[in-house]
Amino acid sequence: MADDPAYALGPTALRQRREADVRFPYNSGRLLADALKRLGTQNLFTLSGGHLFPLFDGCVASGVRVIDHRHEEAAVHAAEAWAKLTRVPGVAAVTAGPGVTNAATGLAAATFNRSPILVIGGRAPDFRWGQGSLQEYEHIPVMATVAKKAVTVHDGDRVHIAATDLWHEALAGAPGATFMDVPMDVMLTSLEESSVEWPEAPTAPADPDPELIERAAELIDRAERPVVISGTGVHWHHGEEGLRRLAETAGLPVYMNGLGRGTLPADHPNAFSRTRSAALGKADLVILLGTPLDFRLNFGQPPLLSDGYKLIRIDALESDLSHNRTADVGIAGDIGRALELLAERVSGAGDRAGRLQELRDAEAASLAKDRELLESDADPIHPMRLYGEILKALDRDAVVVGDGGDFVSYAGKLIPTYEPGSFIDPGPFGGLGMGAPSAIAARLARPDKQVLLLVGDGAFGFSAMEFDTMVRHRLPVVAVMGNNNAWGLEKHPMEMMFGWSVAADLNPAARYDKLVEALGGHGEYVTRPGEIGPALKRAFDSGLPALVNVACDPAVAYPRSANLA
Repeated sequence: MADDPAYALGPTALRQRREADVRFPYNSGRLLADALKRLGTQNLFTLSGGHLFPLFDGCVASGVRVIDHRHEEAAVHAAEAWAKLTRVPGVAAVTAGPGVTNAATGLAAATFNRSPILVIGGRAPDFRWGQGSLQEYEHIPVMATVAKKAVTVHDGDRVHIAATDLWHEALAGAPGATFMDVPMDVMLTSLEESSVEWPEAPTAPADPDPELIERAAELIDRAERPVVISGTGVHWHHGEEGLRRLAETAGLPVYMNGLGRGTLPADHPNAFSRTRSAALGKADLVILLGTPLDFRLNFGQPPLLSDGYKLIRIDALESDLSHNRTADVGIAGDIGRALELLAERVSGAGDRAGRLQELRDAEAASLAKDRELLESDADPIHPMRLYGEILKALDRDAVVVGDGGDFVSYAGKLIPTYEPGSFIDPGPFGGLGMGAPSAIAARLARPDKQVLLLVGDGAFGFSAMEFDTMVRHRLPVVAVMGNNNAWGLEKHPMEMMFGWSVAADLNPAARYDKLVEALGGHGEYVTRPGEIGPALKRAFDSGLPALVNVACDPAVAYPRSANLA
């Protein structure tokens, strides 16, 4: 039943929908919904608003499932997560005025994280514009600052053309958010369905410059200690097969960040995660794939990276190739195609087997060092013990969503990812509150997989009411909260710097699990290490949206060397 695009309507509403076909002719709202369906949209993430009624009506008629959230920002976060999971643009719709401004953070996150989404805004009617209609607001100047492209459509017979253009713009080059708003009277424009002409899809991009591929291959062949960083762009450009072939052929160690996690399975012989700093510190060549030289890589500078290293950059845009440090060889365009061509050109792995074994031994030693904490019986619970129990409960193909600071920091180190798009976090934009809506999208995109949400007690507050969305749409997700009564990512550094902290404490021993129970889900509160495993099993077995609220030691902070800058 949950897979039926219109199951939430019920038989009475469906009958009324059929009767509406008699009362209302084909209109621009129906045309827009048909365009979304043709482009590949399965779900419209939204929050109810009168400006959107024609689009909602069209989605039901077209078979696009409408998922209504409790906040517009959550709807846009869900659309971004859908894109991350499927590599198909996610679509959200928000009502005019505050609906659009509420959505702005979600658009900014998608653009910054390079996630392709299309957001449709309602708009006060054109025929009353300037007279003070409800929620009358000029959205485009605001949306243009957070989206790749933002337009208002004033012609009802062109909404499908605008949607198609923005869909492909969201995917082109560096992916990102696009936005269109449609005045309510334009959305109701009557049309002749048989006269609609559909635009053609754009042509595929050209292959990368073969001379640049040759130069990059020569650098790889000459390098003694090369290191690959596979980032989000590899995921968007379907580069996992080219990456695997390149790594195996040239004997390259691969580290992954962002949506790059899973582009090489965590148990692949060339995949590494725990020795990145050591490898980069000795690297004579860094091969940077679809990820920037930002704070995660110390902006390309020592001491994280060695002095005098060579740099190959393969990314979506020419401007990416010189960000913070100009590449010795830079290739802009389709990352997946560039990796395929590079894998065909490089020579064999040579004598790099010894270097790979050295890194594997170091990774095994690091894991062994963590084993004691993963099995710790400390009371209060150490967050590492919580992760030890999570690792036992997770299926190999589970989708894991991380939403939080200090608690979720452990996930990047400890949670292995085996498939592309199976680990979702806020990305470099760093916005909290994306977790619950992302888990909703994950349950829709992969209904036969485990969906686990890792959430801090601080992050939970941003989108807690999305558990109501899960209950109403019958989307079981298991959330595990590392509850340390604080904004841990801020509290510990502030106390280290100033000797005290402010605005960093949360309600101690808060029963967030009771909130989820009150909304119709399953809740558990855990205070002892031995209770974690059984509580996780009950949560997964419940078949309900669930929260396992685990009281963790507030004195423990994730060990980090990076800072906000």
